[in-house]
Amino acid sequence: MSTSIFITGIGTDVGKTLVAAIVTEALNADYWKPVQAGYADGTDTQQVKELLSNNTSVVHTELYRLATPASPHIAASKEGVTINAEQISEQAKQIMDNNQQRPLVIEGAGGLLVPLTPELMVADLAAKLKARVIIVSRNYLGSINHSLLTAAYCSNIGLQVAGWIFSDDYLSYENEIVQWSGYPSIGSVPRLNTINKQVIHEQAMRLRGSLSAHLNLPL
Repeated sequence: MSTSIFITGIGTDVGKTLVAAIVTEALNADYWKPVQAGYADGTDTQQVKELLSNNTSVVHTELYRLATPASPHIAASKEGVTINAEQISEQAKQIMDNNQQRPLVIEGAGGLLVPLTPELMVADLAAKLKARVIIVSRNYLGSINHSLLTAAYCSNIGLQVAGWIFSDDYLSYENEIVQWSGYPSIGSVPRLNTINKQVIHEQAMRLRGSLSAHLNLPL
């Protein structure tokens, strides 16, 4: 079975989809976001597909696509949909069984404690999938607290964390987040004024070696 990599963030709008595209491009991996809530401006899956330039990656369709821009458990309830962890796990296994040569990058919804159902959090899904977790942290006032809370929860429930990818401008407290969390830095993505295939490829090549090392994946 191929390796699964779960991309989560310390909150909403921290660059999770951007990083997912970069990781997918760097590793020639497949990409899958099982739960999408809100797509009036397009889905994350569509965005990632438009940003990849390699001819290897396969972008898989969401299992649950919810129109309501809200927490998935609210959106699902409003639309009469039941999100099922077993179905997500089974589809992930099927995707990886069908292709054992490429890693599978799985993008979560929001942060780890975003509820998918009243009983199921995003963190529970990452644990069930037995994925290596990459935490995306964005530099903003309050992100130290959000980052360390996320790291503490990962440690508390025993998630397999590969490390951090920091997005936006580099600030010195990234070093403190690494030190205090105990999780290594995989790398950082600077603030990007332009986001297109070429830029994503350039950032992917910058992080490729570090991703390979931290995930124990051959290049």
